[in-house]
Amino acid sequence: MITTSPQHVSVLLEESINALVTDTAGTYIDATFGRGGHTRALLEKLGNDAQVIALDQDPQAIEAAKTLQDDPRFDIIHTPFSNLQQVLEQRQLTGKVTGILFDLGVSSPQLDDAERGFSFMRDGPLDMRMDTTRGETAAEWLNRAEKDEISWVLKEYGEERFARKIASAIVMDREKEPFVRTKQLADMIARVSPVKEKHKHPATRTFQAIRIHVNKELEQIEQALEASLAALKQDGRLVVISFHSLEDRLVKRFIRKHSEGKQVPAGLPVTDAEINKDKSLEKVGKAIKPGKHEVSLNPRARSSVLRIARRVYHD
Repeated sequence: MITTSPQHVSVLLEESINALVTDTAGTYIDATFGRGGHTRALLEKLGNDAQVIALDQDPQAIEAAKTLQDDPRFDIIHTPFSNLQQVLEQRQLTGKVTGILFDLGVSSPQLDDAERGFSFMRDGPLDMRMDTTRGETAAEWLNRAEKDEISWVLKEYGEERFARKIASAIVMDREKEPFVRTKQLADMIARVSPVKEKHKHPATRTFQAIRIHVNKELEQIEQALEASLAALKQDGRLVVISFHSLEDRLVKRFIRKHSEGKQVPAGLPVTDAEINKDKSLEKVGKAIKPGKHEVSLNPRARSSVLRIARRVYHD
């Protein structure tokens, strides 16, 4: 049985590590270290000759990684996973990686720390940056952005049906008092939302949308997925855990795009080898979701989806 850190419950842990490891002496990248649950489980499964390189843009994650600094197989780099291509070039790992893991979204410690500003359930500074050492905070963006831009972000990244109404209220309220606290924003959204969903706070989608926008999350995912193709060796595994439909849609489309052969008009005399020469990935099994037991122990796992693909090369 794989174990993990008591401070953070890693989602789909057994399933993701079992899918990832095909060579106990291989080179692996945990592109989203977080608090290290998946990395620790991975190291438990690997031999002495293996190598695990972790990436994370959160300074607190880099701090958490110090507990692994005595393991010679492990190294961590303070960088967003969108910089995966640069890491590959610097470490001369292009085409040499046995497996890459992406655990997307926000970790429980980030959500539970009010000072990070990710949660509408805890009052704190309206920050939401994954990397607190750089970039614009959620408050800075909300207090300067045009109404149309705010509305677009809420609709596109939060799938918020009351995006225009909320954006209008943000622009109106900030004239009296700038937004600086999470509770201030959450209370305003609750006040102006015409419909209250059962078991879902009215601010859920707006907070998700702002977080995705501030951190450029979807763009980062697209860049990192493309870089993973260059990273993986023959039969290397790409393992991705997503937590909401926008992330999962990107991953699903990426795997499908690179799993399909060359698109040619029907009826042309083309061999299977010619059609398949453009395939660079092969889907492994179906999407995996957490079981009832895992969800009962960790309710935040309920929306998670695990997708797996295998790297293929052609002569």
